[in-house]
Amino acid sequence: MLFPKFCCAIALTALIFSGCKKNAEPATPGANGLTKVRVGYIGITCEAPIFCAVENGFFKEEGLEPELVKCEWSKYKDVLALGGYDITHHLVMYFLKPIEQGLDVKFTGGIHRGCLRVQAWTKGDIHTIEDLRGKKIGVPGMGTPPFIFTNRVLGSHGIDPMKEVQWRVFPAGELGLALEKGEVDAVADSEPIGTLLLAQGSVRTVADQAKDAPYKDEYCCAVIANGKWLAANPKIAAAATRALLKGAKWVQANPRAAAQLSVEKKYLASIPELNTTAIGNLSYIPSVTGAEQAVISAAAEMKKAGMLSPTTDVQELAKKAFVHLEGVDDAWIANLSVAKVEDGQVPPDQALRLAAELQADAPKVIATCCAPKSKVAPASEPSKIATTK
Repeated sequence: MLFPKFCCAIALTALIFSGCKKNAEPATPGANGLTKVRVGYIGITCEAPIFCAVENGFFKEEGLEPELVKCEWSKYKDVLALGGYDITHHLVMYFLKPIEQGLDVKFTGGIHRGCLRVQAWTKGDIHTIEDLRGKKIGVPGMGTPPFIFTNRVLGSHGIDPMKEVQWRVFPAGELGLALEKGEVDAVADSEPIGTLLLAQGSVRTVADQAKDAPYKDEYCCAVIANGKWLAANPKIAAAATRALLKGAKWVQANPRAAAQLSVEKKYLASIPELNTTAIGNLSYIPSVTGAEQAVISAAAEMKKAGMLSPTTDVQELAKKAFVHLEGVDDAWIANLSVAKVEDGQVPPDQALRLAAELQADAPKVIATCCAPKSKVAPASEPSKIATTK
């Protein structure tokens, strides 16, 4: 059986990445007796727990000195596997195919749920998933999380995603324009693009990972570490995982403060109210068992949609992909307390605040959850994804 191009094997040893180290390093002492840990990031909305864990000193509480390593989206998986950084949190679905093919990375805990949507033009006739059969769907890239999520949704409704729909690739910031021009009938997107299009009244949501079963209870993003580094440094990996899970719990308690911190500290290019609304739509309730279950459920549906090999044993893949670490469990998370910042929560008038901000200062560059930063190019320019270096 031939698989689509996005399912092709990754040639790890042939890749050379500028500015990224090729081998996992043993833990080394950092400043003030802290142990150095390299934390990867792209600069996207849902990485708020990383930024908040650094800024609030959660890594230092665990005896770690975090070094943030910024990477390009297209190289993120392989840079982690080759030791360019030690740990991060990212989408479960994004890593499952590479893990199936031998990528040595391990999930260790769940960060949040619900950042992907399938949306249709309000003036069109698409109201249900079944209405997508034979339609053109815009995505920020083949193999991206919005594309994978849509494949899962289509497959679960008996639609062959490779034969019964047409895929069109646009930069994330141009998906709404593609709908308006009639170049696509629906789009698959992530935060804050989905929130932005809804606020503009451009779309209706057809599938929502945050609200629709079975996806609403599934962790889309989880802590993930370089396999060799974790095996050599299990206690340090556990400490770094705890710092990130605490960051997630802090974001859940203080979504507005987390959104503002991410923008003000220039971790990502967005605007405060848009980022607040986007983060407020997500559920940052960390869980270890939730992440392990997400690996199983996501793998099962990806296999059904043809994105994993038909011979893959889902349970064995989950055992390969997930690692339980000492001192990292749901009991520890339940007993974990975080400070609640004054005015750090989403206010009742958030919709009005967002509308006013969009009217006054619509962003030229939008950092989406689970998609690269994309510049909105004039309609006359060819569609191509622009990622920050």
